[in-house]
Amino acid sequence: MKSSRTSSIALSFVLLVTAACGGGDSATPTTAPESTTTTATKAAVDFAVAPGTHQITITGGRAGTEVVVVDSSGTEVARGAIDELGSLLFRRITEGDYTVELADGSAASDVVSVYGPDAVPEQSFYSGQKIGSGFGYLLTRDGTTLSINVMLPGPAENGPYPTVVEYSGYAPSDPSNTTFGLLFNTLGYAYVGVNMRGTGCSGGSYRFFEEAQLLDGYDAIEAIAAQGWVLDNEVGMVGISYPGISQLFVASTQPPSLVAITPLSVLDDSYRSTLYPGGILNTGFAVEWTRERVKEAAPYGQEWTKKRADEGDALCAANQNLRLQNPDLEAEIDANPFYSADIGDEINPSLIVGDIDVPVFVAGAWQDEQTGGRFPRLLDKFTSSPHVYATLLNGLHTESLSPSVFPRLAEFLSFYVAKKIPDLSALPVIAGPLAGGIFGAEAAIDSTNRFAGLAFADALAEFEAEDPIVVLFEQGAADGTTPRSPQARWSASFDAWPIPEARMTPFALGSDGLIGGDAATVTGSTDYVADPKAVPPTFYTGSGSGIWRADVAFDWVANPAGTAAVFTTAPLPNDLVVVGAGTAALWIEVTGADDTDIEVTISEVRPDGSETYVQSGWLRASHLSSNDAEGLDRLPEHSHLESDRSPFVAGESRLVRVELFPVAHPFRKGSRLRMTVDAPGGNRGVWSFRTISSGEKVTIRHDADHPSTLYLPIVDGLAVPAGVAACNSLRGQPCRPA
Repeated sequence: MKSSRTSSIALSFVLLVTAACGGGDSATPTTAPESTTTTATKAAVDFAVAPGTHQITITGGRAGTEVVVVDSSGTEVARGAIDELGSLLFRRITEGDYTVELADGSAASDVVSVYGPDAVPEQSFYSGQKIGSGFGYLLTRDGTTLSINVMLPGPAENGPYPTVVEYSGYAPSDPSNTTFGLLFNTLGYAYVGVNMRGTGCSGGSYRFFEEAQLLDGYDAIEAIAAQGWVLDNEVGMVGISYPGISQLFVASTQPPSLVAITPLSVLDDSYRSTLYPGGILNTGFAVEWTRERVKEAAPYGQEWTKKRADEGDALCAANQNLRLQNPDLEAEIDANPFYSADIGDEINPSLIVGDIDVPVFVAGAWQDEQTGGRFPRLLDKFTSSPHVYATLLNGLHTESLSPSVFPRLAEFLSFYVAKKIPDLSALPVIAGPLAGGIFGAEAAIDSTNRFAGLAFADALAEFEAEDPIVVLFEQGAADGTTPRSPQARWSASFDAWPIPEARMTPFALGSDGLIGGDAATVTGSTDYVADPKAVPPTFYTGSGSGIWRADVAFDWVANPAGTAAVFTTAPLPNDLVVVGAGTAALWIEVTGADDTDIEVTISEVRPDGSETYVQSGWLRASHLSSNDAEGLDRLPEHSHLESDRSPFVAGESRLVRVELFPVAHPFRKGSRLRMTVDAPGGNRGVWSFRTISSGEKVTIRHDADHPSTLYLPIVDGLAVPAGVAACNSLRGQPCRPA
């Protein structure tokens, strides 16, 4: 077990008293005792007051009662009214001693001490919690109970078992939600699903990745790892999407008993990656997902919790009482169109992954219809992790669980969590449910035990000596398979990200819709009308899970004439392989408005007359980039602060720099590279945008004084299989007539 790098201090709640609670064999401790320091000059309040990490919680009060928080100097620092469930939560309270008083001054609480993140309980706080198989609860440092579900691969007495934890605001602790648990049980792992505070049957109030949620994750890891059925009293973390992102935040707190994480289909920065790509609100998936989280975090927002409460789970019922203190996250999004450190930093994994000190396995898809595909920008920021492995590929949100990826994920978990030679013989058992249930197609899975016969240390050394970055190309077009089945056609590996061998290559925009000439000799300009209604907002309109199936139908519509600027190369004389993030440096003039929203899309026009989508990027044109002087072939840096917005003036031509999300795609000899510039919309599966574009004219200048240029990272020397992948065979990449 690692030693904690934070100080472990004796808090007022170190000693536990355990009591059976809920169903199954799990047991839960009682809530923590409160401070006993008295305020002699006033009557005692008739509600409970509990301190937390930069929080103060009131429960059991009378609805409408107005209270104030007073610091040790007698200064009021916060005020609020108790809600109809008898609760009130004060967030972002500075560390120190406080009393909670009635607003009229007639009564006060005992003194409570609000603490910071370094206030870590003694080990006995965790080891004193007895957790067994089935549904139950665990206790966090501020007295909040989290609902959990434990699934063991065999009887506890036959352990200890390598153990993985899934932590999210979905329903990982729902006893009927067993799919992920059974998958890991099949591989020999104990699985523990933990609902974060304010969700499921867990107590507390919900706010997306606030500090208390991160520290709850720390406490959950330590309480679970302390159990006798856990191998070496150490655990790993698993999960895709929300529980993938949560791993980044929890691991940044450095739980001593955490040994590895596997964040799948994640994002690098909530604002820039998914919520406001390029500073433009994603009203499709991002807002809809937030709305659903708010709905599910309401009292009994998840149907299974009401059933538990009705069947006698009193703790699940009591744990709903802080839900009216949940902030209105959708309103907060609307109120903050620019990046705000107070809000954005808290949900920005790129700022904290440098604190993660365990091995990491990342996987995800460039065209991810949910989180977006910008996540590789995290990879060089894991500066404290001893090993960072990534498998990157084209496709959709579930690609990171595909048969193309899962064998390497299983090897990683075996080395760092199970601490044994990987045995992949069980993978065919789970390949059917994965491929059939998620992707609607049969798919082979590689179950070769390639380290068989080696000593563990030798096998681990061999695994660690391999290139950490694996790029899978043309997922969905593997030879001999059903089109869009979840298998890659070929792969390449690299020793770092960004790919050191990639050279940022300029493609100058020219007249007559040509691209790739000499920037010093091109002339002219190209106009388009920025009409977001020119095409449908998305190229998919089916169910949320239907988009992952091999038989999915995309309707990717080309812009009507005059509503996009289209630039295309001559047929390529050689294969051209793009691996990484690109950028477009465009000199533009806006007529009829003081701003515009820009979408830049690259695609491949094939010799057969079809066009395949590759990747896009977005920008609200008034948002300035800060690193132009460093070279226009570098990825732009946009603060998206309101202070860095500069509206256009009539007749002004200005350089704007659009970031293209990362991608890996082979443009084969004979194909043509195309770049399309238009108003946002029509180039994502479920993203739509609250755009300011409304028919203004945009002029792109491309001459010697205004060298508008597309820059793409090209990797030479890769062995590209012959033959263009069939139209509509690549996962996540729609195809249409050119």
